[in-house]
Amino acid sequence: MSTTPSPQALTAQPGTDQRALDDGALGWLRALGPRGRRAFAGAFGGYALDSYDYFTLPLSMVALAAYFGLDSGQTGLFTTVTLVVSAVGGALAGVVADRFGRVRALMITVITYAVFTVACGFAPNYETLLVFRALQGLGFGGEWAVGAILVAEYASARHRGRTLGAVQSSWAVGWALAAIVYTLVFSFAGDDLAWRIMFWTGALPALLVIWMRRRVHDAPEAAAVREKSTQKGSFAAIFKPGLLRVTIFAGLLSTGVQGGYYTLATWVPTYLKSDRGLSVVGTGGYLTFLISGAFLGYLTGGYLTDRLGRRRNIWLFALLSAICILAYANIPEGANTLLLVLGFPLGFCMSAIFSGFGSYLSELYPTAVRGTGQGFTYNTGRAVGAVFPTTVGFLADSWGVGGALVFGAIGYGIAALALLGLPETRGRELA
Repeated sequence: MSTTPSPQALTAQPGTDQRALDDGALGWLRALGPRGRRAFAGAFGGYALDSYDYFTLPLSMVALAAYFGLDSGQTGLFTTVTLVVSAVGGALAGVVADRFGRVRALMITVITYAVFTVACGFAPNYETLLVFRALQGLGFGGEWAVGAILVAEYASARHRGRTLGAVQSSWAVGWALAAIVYTLVFSFAGDDLAWRIMFWTGALPALLVIWMRRRVHDAPEAAAVREKSTQKGSFAAIFKPGLLRVTIFAGLLSTGVQGGYYTLATWVPTYLKSDRGLSVVGTGGYLTFLISGAFLGYLTGGYLTDRLGRRRNIWLFALLSAICILAYANIPEGANTLLLVLGFPLGFCMSAIFSGFGSYLSELYPTAVRGTGQGFTYNTGRAVGAVFPTTVGFLADSWGVGGALVFGAIGYGIAALALLGLPETRGRELA
């Protein structure tokens, strides 16, 4: 099956009023063209289901800890193992994307995380579950980087931030779906069975792969450049003198942002149930505010990354995210209404900072090694950032989960410093 349709099938004909295509709130979507919109739908769906499969674990963490008799450090290790192995999966997926195409790599990642999420539901013991969760990370690590590159190569420079921000917003959609399913499953099934059902529902992405196989293609201009290049995707290429600085600082940037983010994504549900004493339904209600803020944050951050520039957008929301973490973790006992309200800006800020990642990392690397560069730096950040949730898990026994969450603010400080070594790329064309 060919994944490189002709450019004429994809782009506007000469004389088309491109400015008219770009007008309006959804101008970025119209400007993608029919095939670009199908690529967007495939990446959006893949990342939403990636998010869904990821959050089956944090939402089931309390039930898992009780079922297997785990302490906070052991439950935190689930997240760390997932994220560390995802670095390997993401880096490999980037090389596959550069060598064999974006769409093929995307389908491989989706199948991988779906299969091993379902396998988690059959785990008979803690050790087996840990292994299956690690293998799930192989697919989890590659999906976002490959999907983001696929869409970035269709998007215009003018709208790339908004377009990739919209793809990023699908993470909140998957998170919301997981929260809804969690509320229903844990309300009607006992905890010992409910966590298994949550993992079994991870088979959903298989339907998306069937659709993608027939409907989604690589961007033709970028595919042509990639196929003609003598420099195929390889790890050595992104550590050559011309790209070494970019790779180091982009990896640090990703580490900081993801260290902060996964601290919150992993431990907020446990914090709400154990430290704040909320029920299953109550936890779902509080997460609604957090997830609603996240969804709008992704969309707003995408818009601002086009208006302010990639670096300014990340700087702004690194500062605001750190402030929100400190405020959220120090809300006094009994002030649960304030906890509810503050969940919205917390979700907004910690998600808006991600909106520029898809466009920024894509623009930092040339076409021939774009998949390798983005896959490696983004997922190295996941792996090193995975230390943060585990650290919180071990600190929680003495500090409490709320107090340990403050550790996540350190990640955003690292991200702000990493930007000092990276250029601004707004307006850069991709081929």
